[in-house]
Amino acid sequence: MTFTSWQFGIFVAVVFALYYSPSIRPFQVHLLVLSSLFFYGYGQPEMLPMLAVAVLGTYVFLILAFKERRIWLPAGIAFNLGLLAFFKYKFLFVDPGTALTGFGVADFLLRLPLPIGISFFVFHNISLLVDLTKGNAKDHPDLSSVFLYIIFFPQLVSGPITQAANFMPQIKPKLLGDVPLVEAAKWVLTGSFFKLYVANNLNEMTAYMDFPLFETVRTQDKWLLVFLYSYQIYADFFGYTAIAIGLGLLFGYRLPVNFNLPYVSASFSEFWTRWHMSLSSWLRTYLYIPLGGNRHGTARTYLNVMIVMGLGGLWHGAGLSYLAWGTMHGILLVLERAIFGSVDLNPRWEAIVRPARISIVFFCVSMLWIFFKLPNLDHALAFLSGMFTVNINPNQAKLFNSLALLYSLPMIIQHLAPRSLFETSRRKAEPYLYGLMTALMFVEAGPSTSFIYFQF
Repeated sequence: MTFTSWQFGIFVAVVFALYYSPSIRPFQVHLLVLSSLFFYGYGQPEMLPMLAVAVLGTYVFLILAFKERRIWLPAGIAFNLGLLAFFKYKFLFVDPGTALTGFGVADFLLRLPLPIGISFFVFHNISLLVDLTKGNAKDHPDLSSVFLYIIFFPQLVSGPITQAANFMPQIKPKLLGDVPLVEAAKWVLTGSFFKLYVANNLNEMTAYMDFPLFETVRTQDKWLLVFLYSYQIYADFFGYTAIAIGLGLLFGYRLPVNFNLPYVSASFSEFWTRWHMSLSSWLRTYLYIPLGGNRHGTARTYLNVMIVMGLGGLWHGAGLSYLAWGTMHGILLVLERAIFGSVDLNPRWEAIVRPARISIVFFCVSMLWIFFKLPNLDHALAFLSGMFTVNINPNQAKLFNSLALLYSLPMIIQHLAPRSLFETSRRKAEPYLYGLMTALMFVEAGPSTSFIYFQF
């Protein structure tokens, strides 16, 4: 049940109507918990017991950590990382061909599928344990509040990653009159448009990046595909989190903004403050700073950056391609700090230098998306090699550049149009803009596809 399906629309309408009825108001949290369990179980009912184990186990460790944080906080974190490691990385260490014998508990566990969204709710669990046991806190939250924070359905599967310190204070009775309905509708409509019109249509083209289809693509089109995938993954993930933010507002919860025009970043460090902002914030708060951050000298800072980015790559998937993606981003961040960290640019040159830097960052980020699109490292390297060799296959596929531009245009306009243009004409143009987006996503929506980050 994806956010853009008619089944999900009915589901949200029913939950929304019940949620704000006076008789349900004392039980709003419970209704959202049950609704979230239904939402998760609709796609993977066999994984509901595992989700319950993850939440209940985290809650037990939370209660124990309130009594003895030094012992039980690390144990709770290890419990959650163990769940993530088992489900996501088990076949890095176990050969499925020899391990699956067909008998026994171990074989049953190895056959369990990867739970949807496990990377996201494990990070929520860790944030809960760390944030709520800081300082002199004495009272732990009730179980229903813990369940709601971890499995709140708008952000359960693909984020944005909320931190407990920001979400838990929002758990209180909600009134319909307090809902920013217009703001919520704008988020949902914008997110749906970017998913249905931009991402789904571009997916029709970027499917040619997959092995072995990319071997039939002309060399110049391979270059085009790299940038189209860069647009697609942004539109897809921005679309998902925009819908999630709007849904959160409908039920009285403000989720963190996850994207801030990342493709106009003039540095790699700036890119990571604009792309998947909730993940960047989580990694900085719960990994980079505990590792020492930049407090122990230059060499240690560079090492910490490499560790965080390498693990961030592996967080996305158990493959060398994801590790290469994260590691290369780490290398770019380290080189940027080493070379440009102490350079102060004359403001007079900013207008000239910044566009050049934006172009370089966008080019490098787009090239690295190859390793993200193709989790098999050999396939990623083969695609990369093919970008620099002439393909003489007589049965080459040919992409239509005009369609590529048409479907990419909303993302390009969003990033490059002057902010002042939107500010001065926003009120007059908004009804027409949202009307146009609504029409396009109904008339020209691409074939339905899952959100890219569902696999994580």
